Amino acid sequence: MKCIDVKEAVGHVLCHDITMIVKDQIKDAVFRKGHIIQEEDIPILQRIGKNHIYVWEKDETMLHEDEAAEILAGICKNEGMRTTSPKEGKIELIAETEGLFLVDVERLEQINSIEEMMIACRHTYYAVHAGDKLAGTRVIPLVISKEKMEAAKRLAGNEPLMEIRPYRRKKAGVITTGSEVYHHLIEDTFTPVIVEKLFNYGIQVVAHETVPDDKEEIQKAILRLKQSGVEMILCTGGMSVDPDDLTPSAITSTGAEIISYGAPVLPGAMFLMGYFQDGTPIMGLPGCVMYAKSTIFDLVLPRVAADIKITKKDLAKLGHGGLCLGCPICHYPNCGFGKGM
Repeated sequence: MKCIDVKEAVGHVLCHDITMIVKDQIKDAVFRKGHIIQEEDIPILQRIGKNHIYVWEKDETMLHEDEAAEILAGICKNEGMRTTSPKEGKIELIAETEGLFLVDVERLEQINSIEEMMIACRHTYYAVHAGDKLAGTRVIPLVISKEKMEAAKRLAGNEPLMEIRPYRRKKAGVITTGSEVYHHLIEDTFTPVIVEKLFNYGIQVVAHETVPDDKEEIQKAILRLKQSGVEMILCTGGMSVDPDDLTPSAITSTGAEIISYGAPVLPGAMFLMGYFQDGTPIMGLPGCVMYAKSTIFDLVLPRVAADIKITKKDLAKLGHGGLCLGCPICHYPNCGFGKGM
């Protein structure tokens, strides 16, 4: 980089964007990289405090910030994503499809540990839609050594750091338990909540049964839905430790492997997660899912929809960030709830 007095800069080509910031009004480049300085530009540059202009002098061992940002974006980019043009040395990744956003956090941290470069992104396991911003990449200085960028590429390896996993499970069966609902003493207000949440991930409820508080009846209903070919089974009601709440034991009696009965999440501590031998997931949903805006179900459902198996360790991680604050206006997923997953 060579420093030139702004009064002598006419005819020179800018090697970087020059940004103007006016509080509450504008933060944008007043002159873009590649602009040829004109006589009338000098007063503008002086008004924004630029008394000197830096000219890029090509050095085969260095890369310009835009070139470096393109390398970092390439490390991240996968199918279903697009990149923006460089602006002020930054390139952003934008989703072109919906799905579950996945990040290789370990490799991301390794690359961000290299000095003078950064990749910032959404949290892994975030449900995204087309048009959502996923990540931003840039280097800190205006130029960076090729050696450092090569080190970043080596750490990244051959697989992109990021992925949008499409939702694959599309058919669900719901079992409503409770003698009071079965005998029409009260209205079933639980199932409509489940149907709406599933719809947001392209999942259709193709089978629904209502059964009394009877372990054998619940078990039979689960097995009927399993045989019908649904791709996930959801049981609502009867999930507490009260003696007459039989759903957990009924699920266990079907032969499904229980990953966990209980999760370090509030609301949602009495959640049950299990899988049949062929990989079909089954969940026992506690009553909080019916009335609370965001619960354990909202944290787990995107992963199940994307056919990512939930493990005991995954659920254990939810304790860090697993306390919903019950805000008067719910901002989930744009909050800390569940971000330990």
